Amino acid sequence: MKTKILCLLPFLALTVWTLQAAGSDAVITAVRAADDARVTATTAGNRADIGATYSDDLRYAHSSGKVDTKASFTESLVTRATVYASYKYVERNFVPAAPGIVLMNGRAAVKVQQAGGPAQDLELNFLAVWREENGKWRMLAWQSNRPPAPAPGAK
Repeated sequence: MKTKILCLLPFLALTVWTLQAAGSDAVITAVRAADDARVTATTAGNRADIGATYSDDLRYAHSSGKVDTKASFTESLVTRATVYASYKYVERNFVPAAPGIVLMNGRAAVKVQQAGGPAQDLELNFLAVWREENGKWRMLAWQSNRPPAPAPGAK
């Protein structure tokens, strides 16, 4: 009996791993779609869409060091005090971290304008946290920074 159980263990382990991988792919697909909707809502400044894509518990840390809540970030986008004219990913990775939590990291090229000032082209490194809330994926946290300038004389 022990031998039969021991022979089945590799098969069971492979089955569990395959099911987890398939579930992980579905989660990543859902979060990628939610993030695409978030970028569209952010660039459009539409209050309803912004409300649907960001968590009520949002902490949005900009590369400048400013930190927004959902309320302050939404107001800034809707009133066009902050305008994201373009938002393109250079790299975007998703890592399921726990049930209902996915980390997203990468690099983005963003064109942003603050309160009528000149538009800025930013290259950002970022880490975002997505959380499943009542069956929908919503961004819980964002932290970005600008890459350091190359060292003098570096190629």
